[in-house]
Amino acid sequence: MGELLDPSREKIRVLIADADNISSQLMASALRRCRNSFDVVAVASSSPDAIRDLGILKPHVAVVSAELRDGPQTGFKVLSELRNSHPATAAIMLLHSTQRDPVVDAFRGGARGVFTRDKSFKALSKCIRSVHDGRIWASNQELEFILEALTRLKSAQLTKTSGMVLLSRREEDVVGLVAEGMKNREIAQALHVTEHTISNYLYAIFNKLGVSSRVELILYATSESQKDKR
Repeated sequence: MGELLDPSREKIRVLIADADNISSQLMASALRRCRNSFDVVAVASSSPDAIRDLGILKPHVAVVSAELRDGPQTGFKVLSELRNSHPATAAIMLLHSTQRDPVVDAFRGGARGVFTRDKSFKALSKCIRSVHDGRIWASNQELEFILEALTRLKSAQLTKTSGMVLLSRREEDVVGLVAEGMKNREIAQALHVTEHTISNYLYAIFNKLGVSSRVELILYATSESQKDKR
């Protein structure tokens, strides 16, 4: 039976990119059965098709397989395009299994969640709704992979002083709001500036802290907060 939600709530527009057409159609059918929840706007099988559809349809969430028709790692090309040109679309990387390198690469590439094929369609709907609402979707094991990778980040300047000291007061405010799960638009409204200004702040913050994604920034901010409490 499909999920019953408030009919007044806007449907989440979803793009699915997967080399396996049968898998794509099964996912699309399952999501469409969730009443008043999802609108599957496109199903793509290659990175050029997915990138084209992203620009035209502007989905809220893109579920992207690491492997597409044009190559085994071309899903990461779509992730890069999302991060650079369509930051309003939240990305979920679809993986065959939970393995360290693909998980870390997915989050480093800008994914807000990873989903493995052994999980249920019901779990997929929860995953999509979670990242659409600004949260991170990852299992405990996947978070462990990210934390381990974060500790190995090259950060020479951070060995001399706490990274957060390098940030201006306004940049610290931005980090705090990112850690609360806010999107750029919401942060801009909270700080009474434009979304473009927030994008510039995040670019500067990433460079100063040596991180490459919002997920790494959230984990870094959390680790700094824990240090301050000791």
